[in-house]
Amino acid sequence: MFKIHTILCPVDFSDASRKAVQYAREFAAGMGATVHLMNVVEPRPMAVDITLNYVPLEEDLEKAAAEDLKVILDELIQAGLKAECSIDFGNPSDAILEKADALDVNLVIMGSHGKKGLSRFIMGSVAETVVRKANCPVLIVKSEEKEFIGEE
Repeated sequence: MFKIHTILCPVDFSDASRKAVQYAREFAAGMGATVHLMNVVEPRPMAVDITLNYVPLEEDLEKAAAEDLKVILDELIQAGLKAECSIDFGNPSDAILEKADALDVNLVIMGSHGKKGLSRFIMGSVAETVVRKANCPVLIVKSEEKEFIGEE
């Protein structure tokens, strides 16, 4: 029998990742698994903004992400689930794969923005990279898909 003990759920606060949290919640409740939420802060390139516009520093992004993750974490804990969270720095796909290995997760549930064409070619696909390289199953949740999880 396949037993899910730890679910990694990367969150970027998009609609797709919020829906992925719903899936992680349902899987965790049904399997008694722990949900590990994570957010990845990408380092900003070292460049000078000559317009003097405010560009958030990694510390600002980390603080905002921590506050938003705590809200989601508290909801999972209030629902009686085992849950934890972390904020990591670096390339999102690399950070997700490293966290999955470090925590020995056996399921990753993550959202996908569904970018196509030139946008996907230029930006790459974090979800696609994780699916290709992960050492465990990966469930991809799209923001625009049929709802499989409903309120009972």
